[in-house]
Amino acid sequence: MDTSKASENQPIPLEEQLVGINAKTAPYPTARSWSGGRRRILGKGALESYTYHVMSRTCGGEVFFDDVEKEALRRLLWKMAEFSGVRLVTYCIMGNHFHALAEVPKREIWLERFAGVGGEEKLFEHLRTLYSREFVGLLKQEIQELRQLGMETLALTKLESIKKRFCDLSIFVKEVKERYSRWFNKRRGRKGTLWMDRYKRVMVEGKGEPLHTMAAYIDLNPVRAGLVEDPKDYRWCGYAEAVSGSRRAQRGLSKVTAKPVDSWEQAGGAEAYRCLLFSTGVEIKDAQNENVIRLGVTADEARQVLKEKGKLSSAEMVRLRVRYFSDGLVLGSKEFVESVFSENREKFGPKRRDGARKVSESESPLYSLRRLRLRAVD
Repeated sequence: MDTSKASENQPIPLEEQLVGINAKTAPYPTARSWSGGRRRILGKGALESYTYHVMSRTCGGEVFFDDVEKEALRRLLWKMAEFSGVRLVTYCIMGNHFHALAEVPKREIWLERFAGVGGEEKLFEHLRTLYSREFVGLLKQEIQELRQLGMETLALTKLESIKKRFCDLSIFVKEVKERYSRWFNKRRGRKGTLWMDRYKRVMVEGKGEPLHTMAAYIDLNPVRAGLVEDPKDYRWCGYAEAVSGSRRAQRGLSKVTAKPVDSWEQAGGAEAYRCLLFSTGVEIKDAQNENVIRLGVTADEARQVLKEKGKLSSAEMVRLRVRYFSDGLVLGSKEFVESVFSENREKFGPKRRDGARKVSESESPLYSLRRLRLRAVD
């Protein structure tokens, strides 16, 4: 059934359209490292991690994603990154392609979290980021039965086959594209290949100017495509997600600015990255300085951002967080929000004791039903 269009009077709720993306799934056949026939450069030196820019386009660039489909791909990128051990530094999802700047740790180092006493149980718990409780339970039962039959080697081989899916960029991209294709084709009622066979990959030095340049290039894509004038206004890029309160997006861009992790706001990471974007994203004009030959921010806009040292006003911060991550949000005084919470108590879990959440960016006493980085209840 094609759900890409809904009745004008009865729009399909976003979460209902994204059920297939949000759901925990059964395993696919064992994935192999895949390169699409291209020569791939991999980090094999002494560094603990290597960073790559990945870009993939729909077949011929002819299939274009709507807003729901962009949101689905955004969620899937984060889900698969968490499962795979890949760290998203930033990303951008455009109409017919996506970019991701991904840091891939060495597998043997990353797997140390599953070593020693209790390590195997931690591995099973980690699998639940992608798979259902039922599937993980059956897997544990299968491993236990193999050991009871004296087949320890076979049990370990099965566990190792799972571990090989971690910290592998090719497998990460392959699974993102395959899972998204299945969901997309079902949504559109279409068949056939969605993506071009090959995806582009460039290894990027994980610090300094190379990392700055690549991250800014990715987040400035919607500006250079003429979709927005400011990257904070494009919902499906890492910078906009970070500005709107997402801790995971903030942690990724903290790497770019070399600021402490989880100190995006307090340590000046937000301001530093905004200055970086506007200083490197200025539009380019011809020799006569008359015609724009590459879109970007204007020189005046760049000067203004640098003059303000990359700071956004509290009112702008509230507007952004409401716009991007709070569909249907209740805003108002503490008393008003608490009254709405009481009227809709059944929509919240038993551990929720109160409803009002202070909007920390607001200079006035403004409260919300949920923290603004989260989606509100329908």
